[in-house]
Amino acid sequence: MELNIVILTITAIASLLVGFLLTSTLLKKSIERKSEHIIKDAQAEAEVIKKDKILQAKEKFLQLKAEHEKQINEKNNLINGAENRAKQKETALSQRMEELQRKQKELNVLKDNLTVQLDIVSKKQTDLEKAHKQQIEQLETISGLSAAEAKAQIIESLKAEAKSEALTFIKDSMDEAKMTANLEAKKIVIETIQRTATEHAVENSVSVFNIENDEMKGRIIGREGRNIRALEAATGIEIIVDDTPDAILLSGFDPVRREIARLSLHKLVTDGRIHPARIEEVVAKTKKQLEQEIIEIGKRTTIDLGIHGMHHELVRMIGKMKYRSSYGQNLLQHSKEVANLCSTMAAELGLNPKVAKRAGLLHDIGKVPDNEPDLPHAILGMKMAEKFKENIEICNAIGAHHDEVEMNSLISPIVQVCDAISGARPGARREVVEAYIKRLQDLEQLALSYNGVVKTYAIQAGRELRVIVGAEKVTDEEANSLAYDLSKKIQTEMTYPGQIKITVIRETRAVSYAK
Repeated sequence: MELNIVILTITAIASLLVGFLLTSTLLKKSIERKSEHIIKDAQAEAEVIKKDKILQAKEKFLQLKAEHEKQINEKNNLINGAENRAKQKETALSQRMEELQRKQKELNVLKDNLTVQLDIVSKKQTDLEKAHKQQIEQLETISGLSAAEAKAQIIESLKAEAKSEALTFIKDSMDEAKMTANLEAKKIVIETIQRTATEHAVENSVSVFNIENDEMKGRIIGREGRNIRALEAATGIEIIVDDTPDAILLSGFDPVRREIARLSLHKLVTDGRIHPARIEEVVAKTKKQLEQEIIEIGKRTTIDLGIHGMHHELVRMIGKMKYRSSYGQNLLQHSKEVANLCSTMAAELGLNPKVAKRAGLLHDIGKVPDNEPDLPHAILGMKMAEKFKENIEICNAIGAHHDEVEMNSLISPIVQVCDAISGARPGARREVVEAYIKRLQDLEQLALSYNGVVKTYAIQAGRELRVIVGAEKVTDEEANSLAYDLSKKIQTEMTYPGQIKITVIRETRAVSYAK
């Protein structure tokens, strides 16, 4: 039994040894195969890397070679360009040198020729002076006058002839100018309007709203500009908030709308609650209040002037005149002045003063319509008066006060004259009285500075200058020349509105009395 166990043990050990030897042999062969495979892969990979590096080196070499060749070519081009420019400059200089040498030769030839010609001219001038002296002596002997005396007589005769021809030419030129003056005047007026319209537009279309501090500007603008957009939409007025200290500009052609915007802003700033809903509410209330105020102004004006039975729409438009200006003059004040003047003038002429006063008050009613039709204000006012059943004489006076229609009644010229008087009043249209009087005096003194002027009169509020000259001192041609010279002197030395008509009067009177 024990022997069997020993045999089994020995057999097991031997089996184990045989297995171990076989396993190690197989493992050794597997490891050798794997190592050979790894070596082959490594060699292949090394070959690939070697080829890549060789290719990269060749590419880098080619790139550097190309860059080097490019630099060399650029330098060669620069050198060639410089050489070409140098060759061109050298060629140009040689050509200029040749040209200068040729011109120098020509100048030398011309110089020699001129020297010879100057000698000849000098000799001829000497001979001519001798001949001229001999002729003068012969003429003095024949005429019995010296050369100086004869020269003076010729100059005097030529002066008189030239003066006469000049005056005639001036008169003809003035006549020709008058024939083409209408077209030129229109052109000048249009250009003047284009140049000067801007300042008048700014003056009559902008109102200034004063604020206590600039912090209020931010509140008026509102978050993302909502407040100011609401104000502009509600009033129809452009509100300009800029860097102007303590002021906001209200821009718009309608003075009533500007007034609504101004009053609304005042209420909002005073109240402190500024938001879109509040803005719309305040603007609506302000519109109603201003409309009532306009009607009250119209009623009060008609009552003050003693005018009754006028249509309520005309009364409202009279109230709107307060917010309109004409040539810097308040339209309502101007209309009241014209009404009073018309009443006085009509009473003096034995006409109906009430009708004249009514026509005077309504003569500029066409300047304040609710819409803007394409009609002159006189025609528009006449149509409005006809629409609201005003007297025919009043309608004609309104339409004819700027000669838009023919005058059919005695009231019409009265309204026209009174309108001119009110507008021409010193200070009415922003003209200081002292400046006005000084301008009239300067006009008269300027005319008196000319020889032959006897009297001068500045009339039509300085729009016309009458100059009376002595008939024995000034001829008709000289009178035309005097008017022209005086107009030019006034243009250059004086400042005045509009235009000034210069009238030179020359007359001879024969007066006798039958007793």
